[in-house]
Amino acid sequence: MHAKFDDIRPYFDSELPEAMKRIIDSEYFPALAQFVFPDLSVDDVKKIAKGYANIYEFQSDAMSKFNEQVIARSVDKFTFSGLEYLDPAKAYLFVSNHRDIVLDSSLLQYLLLSNGFRTTDITFGSNLMSSQLIIDLGRSNKMFKVMRGETPREFYKTSLHLSEYIRHAIVDRNASIWIAQRNGRTKDGNDATDQGVVKMFCMSGGKNPMTSLLALNLTPVAISYQHEPCDFFKTKEMYLSRNDAKYIKEKNEDFISVMTGITQFKGNVHISICQPLQPEELQLSGKETSPNDFYKQAVHLMNQRIYSNYKLYDTNYIAHDLRSKTNAYADRYSPQSKEQFIRQYHHVLEKFGADKEIVSRIFLGIYANPVDNCGGR
Repeated sequence: MHAKFDDIRPYFDSELPEAMKRIIDSEYFPALAQFVFPDLSVDDVKKIAKGYANIYEFQSDAMSKFNEQVIARSVDKFTFSGLEYLDPAKAYLFVSNHRDIVLDSSLLQYLLLSNGFRTTDITFGSNLMSSQLIIDLGRSNKMFKVMRGETPREFYKTSLHLSEYIRHAIVDRNASIWIAQRNGRTKDGNDATDQGVVKMFCMSGGKNPMTSLLALNLTPVAISYQHEPCDFFKTKEMYLSRNDAKYIKEKNEDFISVMTGITQFKGNVHISICQPLQPEELQLSGKETSPNDFYKQAVHLMNQRIYSNYKLYDTNYIAHDLRSKTNAYADRYSPQSKEQFIRQYHHVLEKFGADKEIVSRIFLGIYANPVDNCGGR
């Protein structure tokens, strides 16, 4: 890999043994070992970790078992669709809606690996790289750093650097990439692609944005959770940041969100790999079109792909009926599931002292907005 990307790239295979040594020496290693390998002793897991010779071995063993434990402990059914759109010999830019810090990308890697496809490099916000342990685990899992919170000038430089890395990975190395459609998780259930992300993709590909984007095999991905990861924390953040108030994260809040997303019950989970964007869809009509028009068209296509490939669950329809005070979707859920969701809903409301109407609208929106986005199907 080109040395210019040493500041953001994942680990090389040659760097894995030292990373494993640091992970083993961490005070958190026993807890990690017990979660991933519950039937083995910590000493046995240490031997396994020391034996990983390359990133593939780490991912195909430790990370696959991690995902299997997540599914066994917190998911009723994990399903997927769209693998027919992929060629194992090609690299893709997977652009996903973002609902959970870790699991959105982690479950996709598990899906790909389990079905004979190569895993992807994964974007990882610099704000999450808060300790050497997280850095080692992330970079050993093909994560590369995305800088956050720079000045406008620095933001341009880091965006170009990121764009160059993505293009280098896909075009030169034939390695796929996973990235979220926007900066940060969706908090309100409205998955919307940031036009700036599409512009960033094109920054490194020359003057023609269409040619630049098509070279990356952009492939939208829709992930749907029956029970939204961190729904309480998302409600809290939306509530406290309403009316343009600045939300200030508490100490270790990102870490708590990561752990909550991993352990919280999620019910059914579905990943839809959508058809890659096609040249004829991106071709704009009319003589005078600008790059901005092209970016808008790409955003529209990506959003429509994701919306049309949602897997809607009973929780989505129940929340929509509760918010609208109707029974429009009563045939999509049972009285028992509605009662269960209402208990969950009231449990969240009870954690807020006042403004329950505002909190109710926020919480129900997390589940109900996807129904509106895909046209109520």
